[in-house]
Amino acid sequence: MHGAELHLERYDRPPGDPGLFGASSVVWRVHEHPAGMLVGGFAALMLQSLHPVAMRAVAEHSDYRTDPTGRLHRTARFVSTTTLGSSAAAEAAIEGVRRIHRHVRGFDAAGRPYRADEPELLCWVHTAEVSCFLMGHQVFAGSGRLSEAECDAYLSEVALIGELLGADGVPGSRAALAGYLARVRRELRVTPEALEAVALLRGFGRTGRERLAVRVLTNAAVGLLPGWARRELGISRPWAVRRLWDRPLARALGAVMVWACGLSPIREAAHARAAAPRIPVTG
Repeated sequence: MHGAELHLERYDRPPGDPGLFGASSVVWRVHEHPAGMLVGGFAALMLQSLHPVAMRAVAEHSDYRTDPTGRLHRTARFVSTTTLGSSAAAEAAIEGVRRIHRHVRGFDAAGRPYRADEPELLCWVHTAEVSCFLMGHQVFAGSGRLSEAECDAYLSEVALIGELLGADGVPGSRAALAGYLARVRRELRVTPEALEAVALLRGFGRTGRERLAVRVLTNAAVGLLPGWARRELGISRPWAVRRLWDRPLARALGAVMVWACGLSPIREAAHARAAAPRIPVTG
């Protein structure tokens, strides 16, 4: 997911730095679950595509068509850096995105101007993403599922990233999330750009093995989407297929990936950094 460049210096130093959240946070717990994050991440990309302005900005300013692998790597690196990285690395990643957003602007289908740094647009991108991460965790974590209070704590903690990016009105609880999604629903619809992006995502892979793995994960991701989102995207997978086939396959694939790859070096470095004693500053 990160490509060949892990940049462990973002995670293994300085000693004692908890980063934005710390090892005891619910954010670390959710974002360290491989299957939940993979499936949730694919679901987030599909859900985000249904905002016409957000999708138009991606279509006009992103290289996802010509370099889908690089695009996925950059997204994964941003999530891992802001979650598990040192405070300085997380803040630098956020500032880098803010700097890019300041130059992303254009006109929507109705000719109205848009800017990628609009607080409402940032709120949608952030909220769609973290709601899918949370859903992915709850579906695939088994006995590690969060309690209702922990779900609220996750949304409250992770809201910090959206706010640092410049978002307004980021929901910090399940009740606030439900209210936000109900309000924004009237703005969401499928567009040709959304259908193109989702088709590319579901068919992504440089080899047959990668394409098979991605199809397993994206099929499971479809099951995390609300029914109206599946209908908008024209994806029809019966309930029995989603629950009795797609989810077990994705769960098994996630277990195989963990077994094959071992403990994530990023996770290992982050935990070692957070647990190390701080070095006193002298001067």
